Amino acid sequence: MTILVIDDEPVFASVVAEALTIDGNQVTVAHGGEEGLRAIEQHAPDAVFLDIAMPGMDGIEVLRRIRGRHADLPVIILTGWASERQIAEARRLGVTDILEKPVRLKSLTEALARSRPS
Repeated sequence: MTILVIDDEPVFASVVAEALTIDGNQVTVAHGGEEGLRAIEQHAPDAVFLDIAMPGMDGIEVLRRIRGRHADLPVIILTGWASERQIAEARRLGVTDILEKPVRLKSLTEALARSRPS
């Protein structure tokens, strides 16, 4: 699969990308919302791992824009401290799954497997 990781924490994004690459995926990393939206258009990923708390454009706004153009693209939220309101809004926008940081690496592949159509 082709996967995009959008997270403003470079070390965390690299660890996630490495784990997904070892699992056989092709991974691109974007370090912010605007960069992530451009990467979606350039790389047409099969799934997106998205942080909520990012400076500038937060993950909820990124998700909103993704849904405006790619309604069926699986998006898995990675968050360290999302509010109940943000989680509710992510669910309303059709997020595929929500994983809390620190995330177990096995959880990444399990969430990805759940995002694939049966």
